[in-house]
Amino acid sequence: MTRPIFKAMGTLTAIGMIACSLIAQQAQKPLTDADVVQMVKAGLGESVVVATIKANPGNYDMSPDQLIALKKAGVTQAEMDAIVAVTNGGAAAATPANAGAGTGNTAAAAGVSAPPARASRMPSVALMQDGNSQQMPLEKTQLAQTKTKPTSMTALAGDSVVTEAIQAGVGTAAYGAASHINSGVGSTTVQQAGSIFSGVLSKRKPTVTYVWGVPGPASATAVQTTMPKFAVNFANTPGINPDEFAPMIVKLTPAQNTCRLVGATQGKEDAQSHNAADWEVYSSFVEDQVAVTLQKTKPGEYEMSPQAALLPGEYAVVLRPLSKTKKFSGGDVSRAQGDGLMFDSVWSFQVSDNAQ
Repeated sequence: MTRPIFKAMGTLTAIGMIACSLIAQQAQKPLTDADVVQMVKAGLGESVVVATIKANPGNYDMSPDQLIALKKAGVTQAEMDAIVAVTNGGAAAATPANAGAGTGNTAAAAGVSAPPARASRMPSVALMQDGNSQQMPLEKTQLAQTKTKPTSMTALAGDSVVTEAIQAGVGTAAYGAASHINSGVGSTTVQQAGSIFSGVLSKRKPTVTYVWGVPGPASATAVQTTMPKFAVNFANTPGINPDEFAPMIVKLTPAQNTCRLVGATQGKEDAQSHNAADWEVYSSFVEDQVAVTLQKTKPGEYEMSPQAALLPGEYAVVLRPLSKTKKFSGGDVSRAQGDGLMFDSVWSFQVSDNAQ
């Protein structure tokens, strides 16, 4: 009886080793466009998809036709930006100096200097913790409208119109694209938008309150220190002057366990559709700023930390114009491009209750 048992155990061990090998091979398989679309169709949150793209190797088709196909499939701008960033980073890493090892026809083998690696064009934030650098996922805020005056973030947190709109992910360029896409994701979003904003748009008032928020009740990035340090880089972001912006930390306001509010301001009802740079978004912006210590190392590159210990709660690193009177294009803000990309970008984090 002993031998059959040992034989069965050996067989199981061999099967386990094969299974582990297959799992390891699967884990190393690069993500593709189809994988991203599958995650989007499954309803995974934008921040989750972006983090997955950044955390795994990718083999993406960056042709114009495929980018258009991704947009039609419901892939958001932030998710597409993450794909572009990963692709650019992979291409930069595969320089002749390292990728050409073992081949006889490379510039390195011929003694020719390799071209410098191209830096990522997307703004980035890294959490500096315990001597290590951890890249934080870039999130795009959702833009909602309401009739509630922007007197405080707490008052806006109780506005169901705002929280439902941010949770649904409407009021941005994604909503505009969804209305022209014949897909399950798009049609659902448009239906939600119609019900949420019917009360707002039925009464055409000259000004409304625009609210920026992040879906979800809590950030996936938790820090174990009350004095986190961040490295911020937006030096190569296209369409912006890096000398016009600086990073800061804001405290996020949880709203009805559905989202976290970043800030708010008033504007004309159709402000977000204007392409002219005539919207002073930041001149009267309401947000809960945290006092920080900033060290500018280069144009568009900063090291930042809070001046005092942060209390437990939700926070975000944001990018803000140095001039309160800087004018934005509403179209850029709604589509998260150029200056709008800077203003819409957040890197959320939570300070744990047991943070030291």
